[in-house]
Amino acid sequence: MENILELKNVCKTYKDFRLDNVSFELPKGTIMGFVGENGAGKTTTLKAILNVIHCNSGVVTVFGCDHIKEEQRIKEDLGVVFDESNFSEALNAREIGQILQHVYKRFDKKVFYTYLKKFDLPDNKKIKSFSRGMKMKLSAAAAMSHDAKLLILDEPTSGLDPIARHEILDMFLEYIEDGEHSILFSSHITGDLEKICDYITFIHKGKILLSEEKDLLLEHYGMLKGGKEEFSVVDKSDVLGYSMNHFGFSALIKDRETKKSKYPSMVIDKASIEDIMVFLAEGEEVCVD
Repeated sequence: MENILELKNVCKTYKDFRLDNVSFELPKGTIMGFVGENGAGKTTTLKAILNVIHCNSGVVTVFGCDHIKEEQRIKEDLGVVFDESNFSEALNAREIGQILQHVYKRFDKKVFYTYLKKFDLPDNKKIKSFSRGMKMKLSAAAAMSHDAKLLILDEPTSGLDPIARHEILDMFLEYIEDGEHSILFSSHITGDLEKICDYITFIHKGKILLSEEKDLLLEHYGMLKGGKEEFSVVDKSDVLGYSMNHFGFSALIKDRETKKSKYPSMVIDKASIEDIMVFLAEGEEVCVD
């Protein structure tokens, strides 16, 4: 499968933080959820892809092109939505459309106005009067109205009400249906990722802990549960992370189906993306109330 985006051993060092050999690949026509706690390096990685910050080392390839040498050509095919609107709040949506016509060669005014109508966004009111949800919808509409081959989204649904989130997520799914468009979706809302993503990449403290197909993750990982006394018989090499309370223990394991025969007296539930994140990040015991 052709990759629309590749990062190989990308490093960026700050005084108190480091992107440490970040590597992953985004196949064409898919959605990748880029997940991690606040401060894990999600936004720094996105800025590195966009060449907003310069990496100390490593290679970023977008559409098969070096992201620095061919930056101008690449950005013609990129759509970007950050968690805050970057449009001047003194403008209205109609004025933004007029500006974007001169920025992108393939900007389609009809498509832009179709999105405005779909999201019930007025074209004559200043952006400063928009709610946060309306601003995010406007940013998404602008990003998709020039036929961007890759959308890079940084927390686009954060702070939105459930209806607004549902509308935007459905729009992203529609956008990649033709197999020609791809999305890198940074978020900490794991429910959104489980709904729409094909791949999950998990970054923790500047390092990639996993980058795999979402369905394989949900199929292979499990939560082993039992009483406190049962934990003593669990093979600790099977445990990727665990929590203990007065009721018993919960432990993240891999190869869920094969472990059922190994621990027949214990419960093994499916692990959610959030379970996998929390227990992998902690590595050992997870603190619980």
